Amino acid sequence: MAEFTNHQWLLAARPEGALNEGNFKRAESPIPEPGEGEFLAKTIYVSVEPAMRGHMLETSAYAQTMNIGDVINATGVAQVIKSNNPKYAAGDLVQCPTGFQEYVVSNGQMVTKVPDGLNAEAVLSIFGGTGFTAYYGMVETGEVKEGDAVLISGAAGAVGNIAGQIAKIKGASKVIGLAGSDEKCKWLVDEIGFNGAINYKDEDLKKQVREAFPDGMNVFFDNVGGNILDIALNNLALNARVVICGGISRYNQDGKIPGPENYFNLVYKRARMEGFIIVDNLHRAQEFSDAMTPWLEDGSLKYQVDVIEGYENLPAGLLRLFTGANKGKQLIKLADPE
Repeated sequence: MAEFTNHQWLLAARPEGALNEGNFKRAESPIPEPGEGEFLAKTIYVSVEPAMRGHMLETSAYAQTMNIGDVINATGVAQVIKSNNPKYAAGDLVQCPTGFQEYVVSNGQMVTKVPDGLNAEAVLSIFGGTGFTAYYGMVETGEVKEGDAVLISGAAGAVGNIAGQIAKIKGASKVIGLAGSDEKCKWLVDEIGFNGAINYKDEDLKKQVREAFPDGMNVFFDNVGGNILDIALNNLALNARVVICGGISRYNQDGKIPGPENYFNLVYKRARMEGFIIVDNLHRAQEFSDAMTPWLEDGSLKYQVDVIEGYENLPAGLLRLFTGANKGKQLIKLADPE
């Protein structure tokens, strides 16, 4: 198959400050042939995450660091087109590390078949790492329970809107989301079922959060960090749980990053603040799937994907996460399955 071309995006330069188009470089190479025990697959969808910027740095906190000239790391759904691996046949749809490229060769590591009845969008959102992160963070780390008042930052993003729905399912009396536009706030309330939403760009954010939680919040599920984390820490209820899921406000910052100014309110409120990384909990994937499936089937849980198309838009899809342009899970569609 060497006469055909594999289009790729490579790491051109490590990010300094905001991630930008200069960090990416187009490349072409022959479509590779699978070796013994390998298969060749054509990328159908690619999933992007804010943490991918960290993987581009010279030292990554918990993932393998990319070298200059490497294909940009990413997970996606691909279709097997040629296989020397008995576990996978031509035509199979698989979730695997695709990278920012049209074709990928895999030896089967970190690969799962797409279950019958599930489409690629569901696999990469509600039943993928996004849904698992929302579930584990809210149920296990946040210990959400009936009657809790919950605040979620980055609520219109992939993880945030699912975390809020799970809180409602678990009996939270109030779920308020922070989002970056009035349109997103309206979507969270009217379509996703939040009790309320606040545009964090409003000048009176502190006042709005205080008014929304006059008795304090029991759970704060944070995807943003920075000033928003400080505002939440100042409005905790007794024995509150602060879940550190992400910190997109800091991902484009280099050098020393300031911590929360009023962290000592954790002491006054006998609260705890805890982070987690979902790869540490993959052994609980079946528990997660068993819980989410009936919620999805009975309509109590919805998922939203934001899809743009074309290999050429892979970098743009990632950059959208840092401008807040996406609503729900950001995917880039490269091809239709055969």
